[in-house]
Amino acid sequence: MRTSGILMPIFSLPSPYGIGTLGKEARGFVDFLREAGQSYWQILPLGHTGFGDSPYQSFSSFAGNPYFIDLDTLCDLGLLSENELEPHISSGDIDYARLYETRYPLFRRAFSLFDCEDAEFRGFCRKNEEWLEDYALFMAIKDSESGRCFLDWEPSLRRREKAALEKKKKELGGDILFYKALQFWFFSQWKELKAYANRKGIKIIGDLPIYVSADSADVWANPDEFQVGEEGKPKRVAGTPPDAFSETGQLWGNPLYDWDKMKENGYSWWKKRLTASAELFDSVRIDHFRAFDEYYSIPADSDTAAEGKWCKGPGIEFFDALKKETENIDIIAEDLGLLTDSVLKLLEDCGFPGMAVLQFAFSPDSDSRYLPHNIKNNTVVYTGTHDNNTILGWFEQGNEEEIEYCKQYLRLNDSEGYNWGMIKAALSTPADTCILCMQDFMGLSSSARINTPSTNEGNWRWRIDGGCLNSWLAGIIYENTNIYRRLPPITVEPEPKANITA
Repeated sequence: MRTSGILMPIFSLPSPYGIGTLGKEARGFVDFLREAGQSYWQILPLGHTGFGDSPYQSFSSFAGNPYFIDLDTLCDLGLLSENELEPHISSGDIDYARLYETRYPLFRRAFSLFDCEDAEFRGFCRKNEEWLEDYALFMAIKDSESGRCFLDWEPSLRRREKAALEKKKKELGGDILFYKALQFWFFSQWKELKAYANRKGIKIIGDLPIYVSADSADVWANPDEFQVGEEGKPKRVAGTPPDAFSETGQLWGNPLYDWDKMKENGYSWWKKRLTASAELFDSVRIDHFRAFDEYYSIPADSDTAAEGKWCKGPGIEFFDALKKETENIDIIAEDLGLLTDSVLKLLEDCGFPGMAVLQFAFSPDSDSRYLPHNIKNNTVVYTGTHDNNTILGWFEQGNEEEIEYCKQYLRLNDSEGYNWGMIKAALSTPADTCILCMQDFMGLSSSARINTPSTNEGNWRWRIDGGCLNSWLAGIIYENTNIYRRLPPITVEPEPKANITA
């Protein structure tokens, strides 16, 4: 069955409180997807974001983003009052500085009324102890250190000396419980949302960043899994080499995995990570798939990525070792960019669908594998992803020769709208799955772009106006999807009375 869905970050959802959350507006988007005849909701990573607010740089691979906790739900639980919520009402794009200054004091007030002896909370803490203890301690210490990177903490804490950690656990016991409560609220709300989506016939596609942040509980608590020194300082870091888009390449700064050490312990850390993902999502897009074949390694003290080199990744034996953890989850491989034969062979051996992005297809001098006539069935096709411009933004700002070729190839016209012409082209491809961005259905320009790679400002901020998610637009999306994907009729199912807990 050929399916389709919409890419929409949680933070971009409508909400009265400055950022999208896991509350009623998220359930409203699920209803919109169902009315529009879609099968999938693709989101961006859910992690607790750090510096720069990027969902691809988080404090933990396992923890959820506290900003996504729905305030109205906390109000319903009696932990906040409506009067306390009024000062937090905010519309427009996300103001992360304001969120940082105001949201945590509000969470602290809610925590002051929270029963830490609650049986469900205690059960959640026991179930997730393996990652939750280190994460909560990490965040509590970070707060006590005024947010400083753990590499700047005193040596005994950087090295996780037992006496130093025990002392901090006693000093910061209340703060540690606070961060555990945040995760309990997040995962309780997420599981309710996912269950609601699944009941409506909507599957969730999650996003798994291949690397973790240098300043994270993952690196602090598991230094042996990474190419870091004794106190956690990276020896070599991730990025991409110089190319036509950047003379110096991209210096991401994420610590690289020590694949040899990981192999010795059966890739246990990755098994835990994928097991957690399988519980959260129906499908997972693994970012930067080519690094499992070969990864780009840059000395940590380099100013640019030009000094890096390609190193051999774990290859097919890594995925063979993780087969059990991937049995209950569909994996999508982010295989964009220039790929070697060995990467393509690894993708074929794994059997995962790759990705095709139409905005990358229209170089007049090449027969791109992303051109609609070259796209294969076992593929997820996009017009663009969160890293691309919107369709109309691309037509306004992209390469003139590529745009002209695109217009000729797709026989686009002004009366239909270039966004709808490209949307229809993606839906009509042989790809088993088509994922389209919400902004493109609305015909928005580059002002609605989610992220511009290699820039540090203005990203991850766009939010939709709730009035745009209406039956009129859902009907248009359904009509156009049905032309190419032949949708089954939408049936109304009764709402079960279920008590879903973390």
